[in-house]
Amino acid sequence: MEKMRMESVDMTEKNIEKIESLFPNCITEGIDKDGSIRKVINFDVLKQLLSKDLIDNDESYEISWVGKKKAILDSNRPIRKTLRPIKEKSVNWNTTQNLYIEGDNFEALKIIQESYLHKIKLIYIDPPYNTGKNYFYKNDFSIDSNEYDEEAGFIDDNGERLASNPVGSARFHSSWLSMMYQRLLLARNLLTEDGILVCAIDENEVFSLGMILKEIFGEGSYDHVCVSVVHNPRGQQGKNFSYINEYAIFVFPKSIKAIADKVISNDDISWSPLRNWGSESERKDARNCFYPIIVKDNKIIGFGDVSPDDYHPTQTVQDNDTFYVYPIDRQGIERKWRYARQTVENVWSMLRPKKIDSGYDIELGKNFGVHKTIWDEKKYDANEYGSKLVSSLIPGGGFSFPKSLYTVLDTVYAATADDKNAIIMDFFSGSGTTAHAVMKLNAVDGGNRKFIMIQLPEDLNDAASRPGLDSRLKSNIQSTIKYLESKGAALTICSIGEERIKKAGESLLQEYTQNKDLDVGFRVFRIDNSNMTDVYYTVDEYSQDLLSHLESNIKPDRNDLDLLFSCLLEWGLPLSLPYNSEEIEGYMVHNYNNGDLVACFDENIPDSVIKYIAKQQPLRVVFRDSSFESSPSKINVGEIFKSLAPDTRVRVI
Repeated sequence: MEKMRMESVDMTEKNIEKIESLFPNCITEGIDKDGSIRKVINFDVLKQLLSKDLIDNDESYEISWVGKKKAILDSNRPIRKTLRPIKEKSVNWNTTQNLYIEGDNFEALKIIQESYLHKIKLIYIDPPYNTGKNYFYKNDFSIDSNEYDEEAGFIDDNGERLASNPVGSARFHSSWLSMMYQRLLLARNLLTEDGILVCAIDENEVFSLGMILKEIFGEGSYDHVCVSVVHNPRGQQGKNFSYINEYAIFVFPKSIKAIADKVISNDDISWSPLRNWGSESERKDARNCFYPIIVKDNKIIGFGDVSPDDYHPTQTVQDNDTFYVYPIDRQGIERKWRYARQTVENVWSMLRPKKIDSGYDIELGKNFGVHKTIWDEKKYDANEYGSKLVSSLIPGGGFSFPKSLYTVLDTVYAATADDKNAIIMDFFSGSGTTAHAVMKLNAVDGGNRKFIMIQLPEDLNDAASRPGLDSRLKSNIQSTIKYLESKGAALTICSIGEERIKKAGESLLQEYTQNKDLDVGFRVFRIDNSNMTDVYYTVDEYSQDLLSHLESNIKPDRNDLDLLFSCLLEWGLPLSLPYNSEEIEGYMVHNYNNGDLVACFDENIPDSVIKYIAKQQPLRVVFRDSSFESSPSKINVGEIFKSLAPDTRVRVI
């Protein structure tokens, strides 16, 4: 019977498999450090396969820094960590589809690789800017001078400096780049084929970040656009300039027809006719703006060619169940669409048909428009719609400059205007602005988008006591600590985010009373060490003789829910689906998403319960290895499933 792996996926093995499928002749065998034979890549062959010319040097266009190779190695290496459900901190645990993960985002991205592979439509992140003053993180991602010199080759074997350090500023950048690079490598795997990544950044690392994004995502198949966001109109004094803006780098597949930009106003969405009106609005004023928009099943499905001058249709031409809608008003005057066909095709997702007596009108969302690379409206002010908004929900807020809600909300809409069921992830979630924006957008347009927030549970007392902390920020943190203490909550950044999401959800339900199904809950998970005992690591290290000396291979503080969700992660199932638990003959049986996975972790399970589970014919079943008295009992379980549920995959932990 197959055993569960109980560790994150080995990305090196996955990448080798991908390369093997494309270039089988560059795969060979090598000896591992333990003497085992495994598949390895002949990189010289691979390089030559990817070049039209003879490879005789290592020069290439790339960005490099000390620690880059190690960052790649670390991103591929599996870890023995898991997610433990925290029901008591969750909101609407049984019904919500949203997730909040407490822990290091690098570990979290590894843990959820299988469950969310190619399932995330938008990843929005606001990482710590590399300013040297990142109070909410354990360091500012700069590295020690001696460490840098040793890695860069400036120190010899005797510890002597080979030369003065002429690249002092590069020390500061290297570890920040490694931190971002390895996380972005993992994040890329989670995006859907049409998925979009948006990264906020300031002037300190905007150029470096742009380079590594182009390396990871490539310029051949992805567009990279840098948007300037005026987030501080009052200005922040610099050495020679007063900074009023920061940046958002959009990375999206070139195959995407359109993304919507700057679409949600403070008053939410309103609609107006796409057909022109008033002066210079007739067909003769712009002949290339007179063409049909094709509607079927109340949806826009395409666009027709520009009509010849001698063609005079009615407003709507019907062909069976397909309608060709022209910009002709109700008085029969031939007018024009506000934009030429090519422009309208680029904002396809921002249009909607409206049924009228004579056929259809076409409407365009107010504030929808061609993408702009400067966002300078008042709603992007991080003080008005960031700091003050968070403080209105949580006294102090604990944050000096969170993102404006509308900066993130407009970004979410830009990526998901055509997919109201999209999953949005933020793995530097901070105060929870992204979660708030997703819920707000769903309230506005009736969507069912889901969020996944990941945040390091930084201790607020540690943050408040750091030397050089701005007095105003210190006061904010202290106010937040008092508030969280009154709630009995943990004094961490995660508690700020969770409380903000909870308060924002309650406010949205009161404001948007018509949307009673709005999902404002979230399941909380915390990263922890493996559920398995320290002796029990991997299948390779397992032996029946070793196990016989253990009372259990599962840690005593772990419960059924811990085990269930760790199995979901290994089997690549999402963590947001419904499940139920029922007691059968005194044994607890868990059914996840109506048979996607059924589990029973009790000891000495009788055949009658095994047969009950098998008769349900689930896709997957998991037991504990100690659920069976002996090897013959385990063999008998296999025979039961072969007979009653031959397509069910059975594993043990």
